[in-house]
Amino acid sequence: MEPKDTPITPCSLGPGSGLEFGSFVNSLSSLTPKTEEEEKPEISRRRSYIAVAVLCYVNLINYMERYTLAGVLSNIQKFFDISDSTAALLQTVFICSFFLLAPLFGYLGDRYNRKYIMIGGLSVWLATAVGCSFVTKSQFWLLMLLRAIVGVGEASYTTLAPTIIGDLFVGDKRSNMICAFYVIMPIGSGLGFMVGAGVTSLTGDWRWAFRINPILGFVGLVLLAFLCPNPPRGAAETHGRGVTGNSSYLEDIKYLLKNKSYVRSSFGVTSTTFLGGALAFWMPTFLSRARVSQGLQPPCVKGHCNHTDSYIFGAITVVSGFLGGCLGSAISKWFRDKFPKADPLICTVGLLGSVPCLLITIFVASASIPATYVFIFIGELLISLNWAVMPDILLYVVIPTRRSTAEALQTTLCHLLGDAGSPYLVGVISDAIRKSKSATHQWNFHSLQYSLVILPFVGLLGGLFFFLASFHITEDRKAAVLSVEGPPHLKNQEQPLHEPAQFLSKPNVQQSRLHSLGSLLHMAVHGDVACSLVRAEASVRGTLETTPSCKHGMS
Repeated sequence: MEPKDTPITPCSLGPGSGLEFGSFVNSLSSLTPKTEEEEKPEISRRRSYIAVAVLCYVNLINYMERYTLAGVLSNIQKFFDISDSTAALLQTVFICSFFLLAPLFGYLGDRYNRKYIMIGGLSVWLATAVGCSFVTKSQFWLLMLLRAIVGVGEASYTTLAPTIIGDLFVGDKRSNMICAFYVIMPIGSGLGFMVGAGVTSLTGDWRWAFRINPILGFVGLVLLAFLCPNPPRGAAETHGRGVTGNSSYLEDIKYLLKNKSYVRSSFGVTSTTFLGGALAFWMPTFLSRARVSQGLQPPCVKGHCNHTDSYIFGAITVVSGFLGGCLGSAISKWFRDKFPKADPLICTVGLLGSVPCLLITIFVASASIPATYVFIFIGELLISLNWAVMPDILLYVVIPTRRSTAEALQTTLCHLLGDAGSPYLVGVISDAIRKSKSATHQWNFHSLQYSLVILPFVGLLGGLFFFLASFHITEDRKAAVLSVEGPPHLKNQEQPLHEPAQFLSKPNVQQSRLHSLGSLLHMAVHGDVACSLVRAEASVRGTLETTPSCKHGMS
């Protein structure tokens, strides 16, 4: 099988199709009663659910691997003797390669077989993730290079997997499946902290933590190859038929930039990613330093560190991520039909509500670790309201043939301005503050504490962007629906003839048109094809009386 998809019929969303969507090609086919076999979706519901389960499993391993590093960060810093800013570069190079290649995978995903692209990317990820576990103390540069290549592999999967789910389901079922896929992100992140810390404690070597996830990832690769389909783009909206498009990449970009809901929500997603990236990378280390500053535990020396905070923070991330994602999705489904602007406003409330929780978390850590954990949980719960809602917004305001490109550009933006720089920025500020005084364990904690203050301000900015997106969400969603289904007057023409309601309103006119259409189809059989096609189209539209006959010059 060729990696490039074979175009699947029915409707074209490209600008140069020659016929508007819903014209003769679609109208004529709709006049023929559809058999049960033709109306049956190409991919069964059971197979769709299995595919989502596989995609969720791979996403789980994906995020476990990504945040295993944060769970053993203190060990890595002691092993290589590196500062906060240098340690943060490990995450930055990973995210940079991730977002730089996301547009390429988005372009390929809108034009070629997405399943094959994901399999190739995951193979690269597995190989380089294993390689990270074999670096020596003098090869920090190699660890950075391998982490960068890991980002290449993960970019292919994270960009394309949501679009496959979007093509398997529609409506509330799509929201449920997207919720399941994105709730996996905080769960995988939390498990990454715990697996990293647990394996390191058991083996005494942080490098073993990087060998567990590739083993689990290989299982996911096999499942992906055998159980995950590559559905036609727009299959869920068109009952398995799919839609095709012949637009250029530049036209895709122009379309997305004109979509105000997409642009503004993408900046909101970027703010959310900024917060999530910085919190996930630095919070275990921040809490560990808080314990040391209060004399609750000894400092980390010679790579032997206390991983209590990695375990607790990981557990909090898992629980708050799961509850927040499910709660956000449930609220979205409850209010969406009653209040079309609900989704961006849910994201607004989530980010703005997390701001005071983050501020309290940062400053109460100096006095009470238990209280800090309480506000971390509340803050992460509010941020997690967004995880399932944000991708759902993208899927229903962007047409199917441009969703991979939309995912890719949003991924590039949210990582470029989000978690690619947030851990490093926090590390740089922390190092700069720490150098202003002589180094002590107390001052190491406060320098990191003060650098985290930038996070609440980013949360405020993200809430503003989602609020602005709410002003355009309704019109952009309607535009995307019309692009697939066609304008209402054309949708009405696409109803099958065997639906009686269509003929009860104006029986004489309808019967006359059908009689004319039958005659025209007879003409097509006897050779006057060009004329019969034109007059058949006119018959369907109701303009047959004003269309010249074949006997008067049309051929």
